[in-house]
Amino acid sequence: MFENLSDRLERSFKILKGEGKITEINVAETLKDVRRALLDADVNYKVAKTFTDTVKQKALGMNVLTAIKPGQLMVKLVHDELAELMGGTATELQVSGHPAVIMMAGLNGAGKTTMSGKLALYLKNKLHKKPLLAACDTFRPAAMEQLKVLAEQVEVPCYIEQGATDPVQVALKAIQEAKAKAYDVVIIDTAGRQSIDEELMQQAENIKKAANPDETLLVVDSMTGQDAVNTAKIFNERLEIDGVILTKLDGDTRGGAALSIRTVVDKPIKFIGTGEKMEALDVFHPERMADRILGMGDVVSLVERAQEQFDLEEAKRLQKKIAKNKFDFDDFLGQIQQIKKMGNIKDLAGMIPGVGKAIKDVDIPDDAFKSIEAIIQSMTPKERQNPDILNMSRKQRIAKGSGTDIQEVNRLIKQFDQMRKMMRMFQGNKMANMAKMAGMMGGMKGFPGMPKI
Repeated sequence: MFENLSDRLERSFKILKGEGKITEINVAETLKDVRRALLDADVNYKVAKTFTDTVKQKALGMNVLTAIKPGQLMVKLVHDELAELMGGTATELQVSGHPAVIMMAGLNGAGKTTMSGKLALYLKNKLHKKPLLAACDTFRPAAMEQLKVLAEQVEVPCYIEQGATDPVQVALKAIQEAKAKAYDVVIIDTAGRQSIDEELMQQAENIKKAANPDETLLVVDSMTGQDAVNTAKIFNERLEIDGVILTKLDGDTRGGAALSIRTVVDKPIKFIGTGEKMEALDVFHPERMADRILGMGDVVSLVERAQEQFDLEEAKRLQKKIAKNKFDFDDFLGQIQQIKKMGNIKDLAGMIPGVGKAIKDVDIPDDAFKSIEAIIQSMTPKERQNPDILNMSRKQRIAKGSGTDIQEVNRLIKQFDQMRKMMRMFQGNKMANMAKMAGMMGGMKGFPGMPKI
């Protein structure tokens, strides 16, 4: 995400590289390029102008410390202003009602129904709530079935009235169901349209008036750029939304919506969708996003994702095996599954400072671990538990069974041996172990040019 903007901003800062001091001329030249970069990213024109004017004012009003170069100071100023532009700090979800009611709104195609399911999983796993999904999209019957399938997938109950035509009554009955069965949160999935029309807005207003939600969240497609901002503006005028969920930020998006919405609509971005998996929903942290835009990575989010998959008992068991140099391919396969649960591999690698830029042109498929898993799964249980017995004939059989070649099998075994030695050095440090395992992907089939971590 934001790759083009990151590249443009980096080129802009080079204007100040080597300069001994900040002057009105070199600041103006740098910020002129920064403004172009923001406009190319589809940021609202007024927002871009105000942004660069503010940075210029702060830059010219500061004395550069001898330890700080002008270019470094400009990066710091742009970083802080980017974070402020996107809201400054993360905004919490209000779910203290009994039950709390969350109303989801938006146009068709933005991912509203899918996001309802993701939010239910987030509430269940992260906030330890008991959510109930309510299928109130009576305009599109397939939406009810879609929500039901998603509810089953995330193991959350779903209230549906087949053949219902009044979404207001469905919403009210869902709330009554939640009260009767002690559900903490009701997530109301409302109808959408291809474009904003009076029928859509009136129906949304009726649901909000009747259900009195604690949170009204607008789901918008970040890939539509300023159209997403305009959509948010109209919905806010009619519904007085409480926040925005941006979807498809993992796609080829220029980032204009994320950088403009807070200023234009004066409502916070609360969540971002970062992938197709149901777990791919993140709380929006403006400062962390500013870090990523400027190529500084996002180590905090990476650690948080790793901690979510952390199993204390499993960690203790592995620690003992590592200490005895007994870590085997079965253990490695289990660790791969944990890394996969953390999210898209390229997205994870981009959270490590310096790596995002190195892999921006590298295509890392979602099934990136496929060849490694195939090789391990082609081993017998005895071979997985005792890697030292892998002789040439066994390797040839494994290569044939996994659809790879002998060179790939040898490479994996060699890297596995190196990793075991490293893991003994970093014994007990789960993050270091995960990073080393991710580094093993370098040079493997499906990871052309992937740098080792």
